[in-house]
Amino acid sequence: MLIKAKTINGYKLHATDGEIGTVKDFFFDDRHWTIRYLVVDTGNWLESRQVLLSPYAIISLHKEEEYIEIDLTMQQIEESPPLKLGNPITVQFEEEYYKYFGWPMYYFGPYMWGYTPYIERDPEKWKEFTQDKRAWDPHLRSMEQVGRHDIEARDGGIGHVDDFVIDDEKWAIRYLIVATRNWWPGKKVLVSPLWIDRVSWNEYKVYVSLSRDTIKISPEYTEESLLTREYESDLYQHYKNKGYWESEKSDQDRFQH
Repeated sequence: MLIKAKTINGYKLHATDGEIGTVKDFFFDDRHWTIRYLVVDTGNWLESRQVLLSPYAIISLHKEEEYIEIDLTMQQIEESPPLKLGNPITVQFEEEYYKYFGWPMYYFGPYMWGYTPYIERDPEKWKEFTQDKRAWDPHLRSMEQVGRHDIEARDGGIGHVDDFVIDDEKWAIRYLIVATRNWWPGKKVLVSPLWIDRVSWNEYKVYVSLSRDTIKISPEYTEESLLTREYESDLYQHYKNKGYWESEKSDQDRFQH
């Protein structure tokens, strides 16, 4: 299911033995543009530290009831490696964190989730993964901070990041929702991370390999748009690109063989 990040923000988080807080932000990597952690507002509980949850902990997302069910106890979360408020997420912290929970590291291996192109939930399969060398160095970004970035087409600015569309199965960011401001007042467009040339984190700008005119005549996106596979196919065909689902299917076929 595709869902907007702002929709998930504020969802309650249900551990196996109680409620632990609400979602307040996300950290994603700038290689695969995949959510690596949900940031939890715990209220008065564990208020002196930053509480992070990997998608590995998620059992299901309940849109109507606005909560996320996680497969951890409150004690497991409380005794997990602490990260002080305001401190960056280091490689050392991540390795301690994943070792504590027993999950496979996402940056060991060539795929979105390390040794697999999806979140492998079978602990028996984890034993087959050798976790001894990083395949790439992660650089994690706060979605809240990136939400202030401007979007630059090949021939000029088109607006700013307004929201993100997340695939809640693989926890990949599928689209940036761009508010076009003065360029095309009142309109919003979708941009896939696959169309990004580069990001200038210091300038707060995202540069995409598209022209303003091409973006302007893309399939219309509104808040009421249903992000169906048909709509996505039309969008990718407009930009003369293969859909992300095709390349990920190739990864999955290669992984299985």
